[in-house]
Amino acid sequence: MYYLELGGEASDTSLALAEAEQAAASGITRFAPGLATAHVIRPERISMLAYTRAASTVVGCTEVDEAALSELVQSASFSRSGTVAVRARNVRNTADISTQSIERAVGAELVAQGFDIDLESPKHELRVCCSEDTAIVGWTVATRRGGFGGRAPTRRPFFQPGSMSPVDARAYVNIAAGRQLPGGTVVDPMCGTGGLLIEAGLCGAECIGIDVQTKMSTGAAKNLNRYLPDSQWSVLQADIHRVPLRAKSADAIVFDAPYGRQSKVAGDSVETLLSSALHAARRIGPRCVFIADDRYEALVETAGWRLDEHFSRRVHRSLTRVIHVLT
Repeated sequence: MYYLELGGEASDTSLALAEAEQAAASGITRFAPGLATAHVIRPERISMLAYTRAASTVVGCTEVDEAALSELVQSASFSRSGTVAVRARNVRNTADISTQSIERAVGAELVAQGFDIDLESPKHELRVCCSEDTAIVGWTVATRRGGFGGRAPTRRPFFQPGSMSPVDARAYVNIAAGRQLPGGTVVDPMCGTGGLLIEAGLCGAECIGIDVQTKMSTGAAKNLNRYLPDSQWSVLQADIHRVPLRAKSADAIVFDAPYGRQSKVAGDSVETLLSSALHAARRIGPRCVFIADDRYEALVETAGWRLDEHFSRRVHRSLTRVIHVLT
């Protein structure tokens, strides 16, 4: 059994669980605020998630109390040796505890069992996560790789206002194509500046982007060239009403639909653009995730898709994104 430390806010929990389930784990169950358990994980894929901070093998769980945690570690049998470090977290600040005190108490029990403490480069890391009145303890298996800040939209060679954050883009790519990564083909038929494609490529996908505007297709290519120098990708300038891709040529389609000022630039109504995009996606791949500023069940059904689930993600006061997951 494993436990997952979820990132984001409480409102992001469903999104985090869906991403982990599609890309890196199975048999997931909510355990406590900010925490979940899983029967099986893919450690190499945990590092590629956006909304999971770490995965650990479960040693045990108990109440949030130094004495109880010390007793749990004292009674456990560890078939490992070498240096260790204890990392305690107050998950989403929901527990009334001192993480430093817990680290000292648990560390003392490990020393009593013959371990040496090394906080800089330990061979093993024991994580203690406290959420409300529950604590869960486990040995770290994998942690999120991070580095999203270096790919912030404003740091890219080509930038346009309203670009999606790389953290959110990674999550949507994983929900769309996670089970096919690495190695699958991901298509973004409204690629804009290429943010979704960057994250797909970093996860090991072959990427194909399409945009009707020369400025966008050229700019997206510049961004992909910067962040995916060794990956397979292409960006095409084409009309969403005539997507130049063969049937069943992709493993997943993911796109951020235009809204607000973007929809006026596109010329057609949002509904017309979405209808064409969804019909094209249905032709070229078996799974689709699209992001919009509203729910579009009728368009989804008309295009022949089934809406598996949807999530709402508040970006700022005037924008809440709705993530549609289709099969």
